[in-house]
Amino acid sequence: MTESRRVVIGRFVRGAAGSGVAVAARTAGALVLNKLLAVYGGPGGLTLLAHFQNLMALFTTLPNDGTHVGAVKYLAPLRPGSGRYRAWLGAALLLNLLAGALALLALVLPGPLVGVLRLGPGQKVLLGLGLLLLMGYALAVAVLLAAGRLRDYVWLTVGLSIAGPLAVAAVLLRGGPVPQALLAYLLAQGLLLLPAAVVASRAGLLPRLRGRLSRAALRGLGRFLLMALSTLLFTKAVSFVLREVLVQRFGLEATDLWQAVAKLSDNYGMVVSSVLGTVYYPRLAALGGAPAAQGRFVRLVLLVLAPALALGLALLWLTRAWLLPLLFEPRFAAAGYLLGPQLLADWLKFLTWTLLFLLTARAQVGRYVVFQAVSTAAYALLLVLLLPRLGLLAAPWAQAADYALLLLWSLWYFRREVFS
Repeated sequence: MTESRRVVIGRFVRGAAGSGVAVAARTAGALVLNKLLAVYGGPGGLTLLAHFQNLMALFTTLPNDGTHVGAVKYLAPLRPGSGRYRAWLGAALLLNLLAGALALLALVLPGPLVGVLRLGPGQKVLLGLGLLLLMGYALAVAVLLAAGRLRDYVWLTVGLSIAGPLAVAAVLLRGGPVPQALLAYLLAQGLLLLPAAVVASRAGLLPRLRGRLSRAALRGLGRFLLMALSTLLFTKAVSFVLREVLVQRFGLEATDLWQAVAKLSDNYGMVVSSVLGTVYYPRLAALGGAPAAQGRFVRLVLLVLAPALALGLALLWLTRAWLLPLLFEPRFAAAGYLLGPQLLADWLKFLTWTLLFLLTARAQVGRYVVFQAVSTAAYALLLVLLLPRLGLLAAPWAQAADYALLLLWSLWYFRREVFS
């Protein structure tokens, strides 16, 4: 291994370790939350949690995966308080407000979005308020990440990871219903906007906005919004519909088995996405002016991730007999047969993510949307073919086959940039 390879890999590993506190906090919070709903939420409690989190994702994907990703890219090289900095920040704030308005409108209009949760009018208002607060928190965190204030990000993430499960426990342990606990979870997290805004403001990262909105900034962030929109339509919405189909076909209690495996996947997937989002993506974006170096960086990260992920996922498979009951409840040991194909699907997915980040770093909207659309179409077709034959097993096996095809396509598509 050459010196340059050691330096690059060492920087990536050190950066991943540096964000370990935030990753550990998010993972621990998610595991505690899953355990609470599995034990005290009754049959279907875990599925209701996943449904609620998926509902939140439907409303927050546009700002989080679009506006905020773009804000990090464009704010990072600018001096806080400069005219260009204010322009990009003002555009991000406006787009956040528009996303919030769309979320409130969707909640007010009649439809199936909150049907399973059976929320009343007052609870829908609280849901909308919580979503607005959470969007504001996420924008403040994006501003901190753009300024390289990783320590502040870490401690805010720790607070977020503690607040949600504490609120859920406070409701469930006194016999409150699951929907009420889920609303408390959202509002507790949304209230972290206050400390996040205070930290960012004291650091001089939230200057007073004045002057006209920048059309160039809106167009620049708009490209990232389009990519986030494709994620919303082709990933989040599909997950939402799939859960509805499984509940209708197999019932809440049986769907809980698949949901347990999917939640476990979400937990370790959160670890990988956190590392890629806070360590890998910023470095990848910084190398945008040097395509050859960018390609080498991707190749080296793949060389580290592929065996490391395979080892970690293999350990999960070997410990499945006691891990699932430990993380959820004894009855979830029956979900072990679903874990193998889910682990394979996730290994393929994480490697695919690593390659597709190239499109995000280069803001190649059209190609990103095509990748998402093709993947979703293949996944839907595989589900249609496999559900009648495999039952619940169809969900992880369809995902594994879909990501295998997408990874092969990605390797071929980026062969010159990454492997030349």
